[in-house]
Amino acid sequence: MKRPLPPLSGLPAFEAAARLGNFTRAAEELHVTHGAVSRAIAQLEQRLAVKLFKRHARHVSLTLAGQHLLKGTDKAFLELEAALENMHRQSVVSPTLTVSCEPTLAMRWLMPRLGELRREDPELHVDLHTAEGPIDLRDLNCDLAIRRLDFPRPNDLHVVTLCPEYAGPVCHPQCWSGVLGRDLSRARWLHSRTRPNAWAQWRQASGTAYKAVDEQHYDHFFFTLQAAIDQLGTAIGSLPLVYDDLQENRLIAPCGMHETGIEYVMISATPLDEAPQIQRFATWLQQQAAPLWRIEQVNGEQE
Repeated sequence: MKRPLPPLSGLPAFEAAARLGNFTRAAEELHVTHGAVSRAIAQLEQRLAVKLFKRHARHVSLTLAGQHLLKGTDKAFLELEAALENMHRQSVVSPTLTVSCEPTLAMRWLMPRLGELRREDPELHVDLHTAEGPIDLRDLNCDLAIRRLDFPRPNDLHVVTLCPEYAGPVCHPQCWSGVLGRDLSRARWLHSRTRPNAWAQWRQASGTAYKAVDEQHYDHFFFTLQAAIDQLGTAIGSLPLVYDDLQENRLIAPCGMHETGIEYVMISATPLDEAPQIQRFATWLQQQAAPLWRIEQVNGEQE
């Protein structure tokens, strides 16, 4: 039910006059005329059907009814002031964005770029968590997830493509120069138990019939990439996981890379533009991912 409140616009005039004991001084504090204060208080008294002030020659004093109203008004103003202060504090406190990202993607691509994000947007803080596969954003109280979409596209979430995945054999330049005849079949193939079909998928995508004569298996995809950097063999690397290594010549892609049909995506519970901090991070993330669409930047056969 609607509460029978008095004209709220008159309460500041009442509070100032009650505190200062003078209509003229209240008008000066509120930057209005003496008449405006008098009219506001008169409207309050008419609406409440009580006298709030006793008028004296040079000042005013509160009636018993006025004292009761002032007590409630003071409490309401204090609570409103606290609410406004809290609102202001929340508006200036650096927002924290909770982001879930696949471990290898976080380690090899996202984390090296977060320093640039802090320089560009120092008020946006990212609370980074690592996990793989499908995610329940609401259950985990997570704002955004970054995933390699190798699972069914969720229908109840908002999914935005970051980049298509390209993949191909990668190795250290010296490692490739040491391969007899630069024949990929003679290289040591590095496998990951978390992506056991990576080599088979690349052969299918590239239309090649290479077969390994020397192989090494690791528990996690990250280890195969690090082993390739350390000249222990040739791994299947996918963009963006090896993008920086290719740019810095820590790795080469001697056979080029081919699109796998899988995408890297951002997943959110609500549209990105409904939350300013998510939108800011998503826009920055898309800018960082833009070079990953330009596959011509990836080096191919090394002479």
